[in-house]
Amino acid sequence: MEAYVLVQTDVGAAADASEEIGALEGVISAEAITGPYDVIARVETENVDALGKLVVSRIHLVGGVTRTLTCPIVRL
Repeated sequence: MEAYVLVQTDVGAAADASEEIGALEGVISAEAITGPYDVIARVETENVDALGKLVVSRIHLVGGVTRTLTCPIVRL
């Protein structure tokens, strides 16, 4: 299962957070962006439970991360 994870960070924390998130297992890419979110990450996991664990147990613990929005990719 693949998803985009939109991440809000503390002011000035986007660059470091995107680098740290990008190094996590299951993260395909992570980029600092502008707008209401500061980082966008594309992730891939085996199932929805693993996706939840990646977001809650790994991404949320990255320094500066304040909030996330997970958007699963659907194949129509």
